[in-house]
Amino acid sequence: MKMDNKLNEIVIPLLTWYRIYRRDLPWRHDPTPYRVWVSEIMLQQTRVDPVIPYYLRFMEILPDVEALAAISEDALMKLWEGLGYYSRARNLQKAAKQIVENGAFPADFNGWRSLPGIGDYTAGAICSIAMGLPTPAVDGNVLRVLSRILGSYEDIAAPATKKAFTEALREVYPLGATSEFTQSLMELGAIICLPNGAPLCEKCPLKELCTAKKEDLIDQIPVKSEKKKRKKEEKTVFILRFGSKIALNRRPEKGLLANLWEFPNINGHLSQKDALDHFAAADPLSITRLSESFHIFTHIEWHMQAYEIVARYPSEEYIWMELDDVLLQKAIPSAFRCYTNYLKESRYKEIQE
Repeated sequence: MKMDNKLNEIVIPLLTWYRIYRRDLPWRHDPTPYRVWVSEIMLQQTRVDPVIPYYLRFMEILPDVEALAAISEDALMKLWEGLGYYSRARNLQKAAKQIVENGAFPADFNGWRSLPGIGDYTAGAICSIAMGLPTPAVDGNVLRVLSRILGSYEDIAAPATKKAFTEALREVYPLGATSEFTQSLMELGAIICLPNGAPLCEKCPLKELCTAKKEDLIDQIPVKSEKKKRKKEEKTVFILRFGSKIALNRRPEKGLLANLWEFPNINGHLSQKDALDHFAAADPLSITRLSESFHIFTHIEWHMQAYEIVARYPSEEYIWMELDDVLLQKAIPSAFRCYTNYLKESRYKEIQE
């Protein structure tokens, strides 16, 4: 398959369509390297709509790389709270500190690629969108579009496929329109050649060029090998109260949800009696069963049950904080959102009463 000849044909219709139908997204205004970089990191494994308010608030509080480098980690985590994949924020700050120390943003793809948390896709996006360089940004959306255009049965989960498509795209990048071309491919994959559900082929500017459309292969392409099944873990979460204070733990500095605050929890599902026995030293005054919840990480699922326990004595095993401080200052992972929301509701009821 001669990819570059076929891909040459998509450039003009794709750019024409993008200039008319592109979404009005905040990071597309004044696409500086900093703004594009932050947006691309936020958009990793996260839908556009939830990202927009986070991005706007982030830019208001941290308008430049110097501000990002200087903010405390706790404040950064609170700003990121709810977006998930917190290592993204930590790597953002690590990279920001390197940029500030170097005195300038990287000048090319390799410079960006060397920074923490930045892979080929993100480096390509920054360089092409913000710097006018012909560096493709190939992700799942782009792989799906190109596979269907070319009628390719290559496994899009295979690194070799991504590399081949990247090199083919590089050959057709339109100088002077690299920013629009990168974003047009992203846009087509996001709103027309959809990741879930049937593609909107009749609205596609490339329908006359699409092999999968012409040969009725939409249901067969792209080909993607299955991911390993996620491991399921059962947990019991505890909302421990002592007066107006709530017990928190800080997670280990490495691993899942590294260094974030969490409600005390243990592996396995405990009965109410076992939960009371677990906290016998705190002399529990009451226990209430709370709603069950689950959270999906990339490779793990947490299936959680929870109890609220009012303690007579505060165990030194935990950090005890005023409820308002927990809600306003500490970043609690979205895995525990069900129980954070419960505390917010209980706080609201206290205020009303």
